[in-house]
Amino acid sequence: MTVDATVLASTSPDIGGVAGWAVSLMDRLGGVGAGAAIAAENIFPPLPSEIILPLAGLTAARGEMSLWEAIVWTTVGSVVGAMVLYVVGARLGRDRVHRLVERLPFFSADDLAKSEAWFRRYGSVAVLVGRMIPVVRSLVSVPAGMYCMPFVRFVALTAAGSAVWNSLLVVAGFKLGDNWETVSTWTSRYQYGVLAVAAVLIAAWLVRKRRSRAG
Repeated sequence: MTVDATVLASTSPDIGGVAGWAVSLMDRLGGVGAGAAIAAENIFPPLPSEIILPLAGLTAARGEMSLWEAIVWTTVGSVVGAMVLYVVGARLGRDRVHRLVERLPFFSADDLAKSEAWFRRYGSVAVLVGRMIPVVRSLVSVPAGMYCMPFVRFVALTAAGSAVWNSLLVVAGFKLGDNWETVSTWTSRYQYGVLAVAAVLIAAWLVRKRRSRAG
């Protein structure tokens, strides 16, 4: 039985905006629509995966596609979106980034050189784990391209990390059904926690940097 997007929206009155767009896309295109929505989310991070992925699970629970289709297609979409950002990083190039960073306060060529050395050493872990961290999951693809991580390795790591993150949220949406927003609530808290930790680390780094320059 096919569930029309308007029927789906009427049974969940809070669905609207990005969520309504995602539901409509998945209703029309099934798994391909779910993949397209997640590809867009990767390229434009303000589109929230913590909404789109549980809705893919909900759509699967209502028979628009199978659970496996939802997981596979959203993972394909994640990889496609990440590949676009990888190309952006590769086209941008390290030399251009170096020139831009050198003009920023508190940053120097030495800082960028250290970050490049770190990424070359731990980049594989960064790409794999970064796929499970909000905001970072999109941005990590840019330095991967900029520092010329082997493309096949990048795709494999992106697919593995995305499969884990997508499976968790899609299955949660599948199990929770009309209570899918619970997933969004918990992932939003997770995201705020990650951002808070990142803010503290950046603030500590800036303070240390200022003190070292003053000394």
